[in-house]
Amino acid sequence: MLDITFRRATSEDVPVIVKLLADDQLGAGREDLRRPLPESYYEAFNAIDSNPHHILIVGDKAGSVVACLQLTFLPGLSHQGAWRAQIEGVRVSTICRGHRVGEALIRYALELARQRGCRTAQLTTDKRRADAHRFYARLGFTPSHEGMKLSL
Repeated sequence: MLDITFRRATSEDVPVIVKLLADDQLGAGREDLRRPLPESYYEAFNAIDSNPHHILIVGDKAGSVVACLQLTFLPGLSHQGAWRAQIEGVRVSTICRGHRVGEALIRYALELARQRGCRTAQLTTDKRRADAHRFYARLGFTPSHEGMKLSL
């Protein structure tokens, strides 16, 4: 059994979350790990934390944050007014990969989504993340749509 507790993130978790987000080839070029962290990270955290449709979740192992994700609840008119759960920013510490921490984290998020009445869970993952594609497929996600982005 995993010795991980999942909980809502606090502002004290922000530096570790940013470090997790930067801990891969793609994230390393996006995140700013200067100390102290740029205030923009805390502004984003406060916006997430103050909105009841967003939850920033961390996995805590013996007092250390080892995983994270953002869960957003999206209302919609399609599918007869169904709510969707959007999963973003999934990261697991290098030392915990391969120990089903990511699976437990996703399952935790999916249970929260069910409790909120969501009918669909969706996520995007970079096309270059082949391991992530296999991971999400193993959990039952299907590549049913083509995502597109535009930098602003």
